[in-house]
Amino acid sequence: MERDTANFIDFLVEAKKQTYASETNDASVRPLWNGAKQLEYQKDDYLYRDIYFGSVFFAGQEVVEEKERPVWSMVYSGGVVIPSLPRAQVASVYAFLRKALRLVDVQAPYRGPRQWRDGSYTYQNDYEGTWERFCGEERIFIAGEKVYELRYSGGLIIP
Repeated sequence: MERDTANFIDFLVEAKKQTYASETNDASVRPLWNGAKQLEYQKDDYLYRDIYFGSVFFAGQEVVEEKERPVWSMVYSGGVVIPSLPRAQVASVYAFLRKALRLVDVQAPYRGPRQWRDGSYTYQNDYEGTWERFCGEERIFIAGEKVYELRYSGGLIIP
């Protein structure tokens, strides 16, 4: 299927900003699987769906459909790496993560930027490849101590 690459990547970035990274919960829909959280965003011929399980540690998959055919996907898993981290601090880690993920851009439409700081929090994202085939790892540090990590990979789906 021939696709307008720039339009597709613009949609992907917009969908990521409008779902988990957003400050609202407007993208939540009834999940396909018990115990899952499911977020969706649709525009024109594209549908973005993010389904994940868990909270402190989680695993999930994002899929983009074009005209009801899956064309791109990313799988991911990770979470807080300090089991004794207080719940309030876990919540602040994920609030910081959402801010970092809102900085996703068309040059690397996977997760957040390569690096970003806000106060004592630092977000790092190391990745390789292109939007067609990629892998990466993101980490969050508080005052230099790693508190969160996630690994991801994905790309075009070729039938």
